[in-house]
Amino acid sequence: MKVYLKIIFQIIDDQLFRRLVKFLWPKYERQRRGHLTHWYVLRKYFIPQKILRINGSVPWPVDFRSSVSGWQKISKGIMCDPGDNPGLYINAWGGLTIGSNCAFAANTTITTSNHDIYNHSKQSPIKGVIIGDNVWVGTNCSIVAGAKIGSNVTIGPNCTIRGEIPDNTIVVGHPDSLKFLRKKSYKWDWSQEELL
Repeated sequence: MKVYLKIIFQIIDDQLFRRLVKFLWPKYERQRRGHLTHWYVLRKYFIPQKILRINGSVPWPVDFRSSVSGWQKISKGIMCDPGDNPGLYINAWGGLTIGSNCAFAANTTITTSNHDIYNHSKQSPIKGVIIGDNVWVGTNCSIVAGAKIGSNVTIGPNCTIRGEIPDNTIVVGHPDSLKFLRKKSYKWDWSQEELL
């Protein structure tokens, strides 16, 4: 009996809830199976984002404890939903480009523009952040304006990223002394997945 109920739920989730999720969040592009059930996405994000209007205009699911400003200036790939974890702060007014298959852990801060260091009433000329494909950013990280993160990069917790990170790199350490370690190429071919 349990097996039949599970099959029925999967059919309802795929045929009804998937379409509802796609209608509510048109930029939500995840693999059709294997990430989260569509029912879970509705249950976690619908009331805070669509009824209470916390990050209500963002066209992908955003956690109610996160803040995404300037989402119109975000260019993102598939399988990437900036703000879906708790505590993220994203200021994208300076321009933010995020590749495919990127994830940001809790309490990550991304600022794409900042104040001029000599005149705080003006904006700094350094703007924008570029993040490649297959990037994982650990908890409590800060990515500041002008940062360029390559593809296949893993950033450990509590790092402040200011400059350029090359492809195939693991970044560890504290903000004063970051270490860059080489890593192997990414194994999963996310481009072959059937999307939502």
